[in-house]
Amino acid sequence: MRKPTGVDTTAVAADVAADAAAEYFQSYSVVGLLAVVGVLFVAVAFGAGRLLRPVVPTPEKLLTYECGVDPVGEGWAHTQVRYYVYAFLYVIFAVDSIFLFPWATVFAADGYGATTLVEMFIFLGFLAVGLLYAYKKGVLTWT
Repeated sequence: MRKPTGVDTTAVAADVAADAAAEYFQSYSVVGLLAVVGVLFVAVAFGAGRLLRPVVPTPEKLLTYECGVDPVGEGWAHTQVRYYVYAFLYVIFAVDSIFLFPWATVFAADGYGATTLVEMFIFLGFLAVGLLYAYKKGVLTWT
């Protein structure tokens, strides 16, 4: 095949690449601008709060406050570990449930259905094994 005379294909390809790069970086510039506006908004809000709030320290205000009870005695207290275990299990399963949303969007895409379905069943299997382990250890029984 002969190239048409008078058309510089290298220049056309360079123009197309430059346009694609400009469009690509323009989308990131919108994200960057939004991040800068967000940081400025938070800075202005904190600055306004600092300028507008009254500052009148009194001994009562400087006293440690815990759930409406004045602090008496030592600062150490016994805490039940089971509360932390339940909180930790909640965080694990809440974070894991966040992974289900992107999986659902990828699962709907063409060509990824069977692969993502198998991957998600493996993922859910790991979660089930972890939950079964916690149940067998007696972590989930409230005493």
